[in-house]
Amino acid sequence: MSSSERSSIECSAGKDSRPLIGALTLDGDTSSRSRSAKEPLPLGGASKRTLDIALILLVLPFLGLLMLGLALLIKQRDKGPMLYGHRRIGFDGREFNCWKFRTMVVNGDEVLEQHLKENPEDAVMWREQRKLTNDPRVTPIGQMLRKLSLDELPQLLNVLKGEMSLVGPRPIVRDELAHYGSTARYYLATRPGLTGLWQVSGRSNTTYAERVRMDRHYVVQWTLLSDLRIIARTVPALITSKGAR
Repeated sequence: MSSSERSSIECSAGKDSRPLIGALTLDGDTSSRSRSAKEPLPLGGASKRTLDIALILLVLPFLGLLMLGLALLIKQRDKGPMLYGHRRIGFDGREFNCWKFRTMVVNGDEVLEQHLKENPEDAVMWREQRKLTNDPRVTPIGQMLRKLSLDELPQLLNVLKGEMSLVGPRPIVRDELAHYGSTARYYLATRPGLTGLWQVSGRSNTTYAERVRMDRHYVVQWTLLSDLRIIARTVPALITSKGAR
């Protein structure tokens, strides 16, 4: 992330120039909380949603064939399920299955638990960042998919369903909301994104606190043009595997 970008993000931290859409209380069961008479709309409303659908329809013929090829490769090499769905928190605190190509061994939870017990330093890294530099669960094919971020292509299905957007904060699990603190309301005001400011600004080369600040900056400063700029920056970020793990 450049110094000018960092300065811009830090400056936006003091601005609350627009009201948040869909801000909510984090306590209790979000599925049963009371709602206002008018259903809240995510950041960008119809214009952002229209951009998502238009761009997906434009690239779907190519990406559809690529996804089919990757799915068959995973099935042939690893034998297990091709897709992996994990519960994530989306707009207004709603949970959804976030889809990825499976990049880990089938018993990944058990492998991770054992690894963290045997490696205290990695346990600290996992608590702070929810990431590991060398994740023992990742398969050889999974390493390649993650390096190029191809494992996230099935999230196009989440975008089509309206659970995600092409651009936005990366989807997080409920436990990660604690890292956001009072900033969580910015994350919850928009649909999570397939790509975003964090992805094109270094990803895993940044701290979690920097990620939170970037998510807030994205929401406060959002425009359709900013989405298009992030999408344009995503391609070179993928080619160079900037910050990928």
